[in-house]
Amino acid sequence: MSGSLTTIKTKKLLETVVNLIGSDLKNHSIEHNQLNIEIDKENLLKIMQLLKQDPSTLFDQCTDLCGVDYLTYKNETHSPRFAVVYHLLSYTHNWRIRVKVVIKDDKFPMIDSVTELWNGLNWFEREAFDLFGIIFDGHPDLRRILTDYGFIGHPFRKDFPISGHMEVKYDHEEKRVIYQPVTIEPREITPRVIREENYCGRN
Repeated sequence: MSGSLTTIKTKKLLETVVNLIGSDLKNHSIEHNQLNIEIDKENLLKIMQLLKQDPSTLFDQCTDLCGVDYLTYKNETHSPRFAVVYHLLSYTHNWRIRVKVVIKDDKFPMIDSVTELWNGLNWFEREAFDLFGIIFDGHPDLRRILTDYGFIGHPFRKDFPISGHMEVKYDHEEKRVIYQPVTIEPREITPRVIREENYCGRN
């Protein structure tokens, strides 16, 4: 019964969102009683402001923001490869929505910052910038937040090498920490498979 009620509530949310943003809704789906919508990045600020402030939705909190790299999604090469996903919560109506925005420029992925609507996303946008290299236009202080200041590249990109580009070591002659190109030879490690019938020497 509760699952049925949740489905009805999610469909009601879909109807509300369709009425609110109309033709600006690019795509939508319902998975696990969660409404997912996709919009164009050019409409991001306008739609997010509607979702937050319109009495029919009142998504007063954005609980999460994350970058996505679809470069090798399902073992296929994808372009555009980058997207940003937002998770919104309405305390008033007690419902949630996931908003996805695909960024079409693979070489210079950029999207508007929504920190003016939800200032708690300041660090979330910095994290997506640091790890995926996504630029948030209008962010008040867009700089790295998890990696070092001299870090090269964006480690959550699918084409970022596992060993990285630079390594840190202590130089005994200079008596300081120095950065240098990675000296580890790239190699692929195949895990050893242990069959149940031979586990611990059993026949």
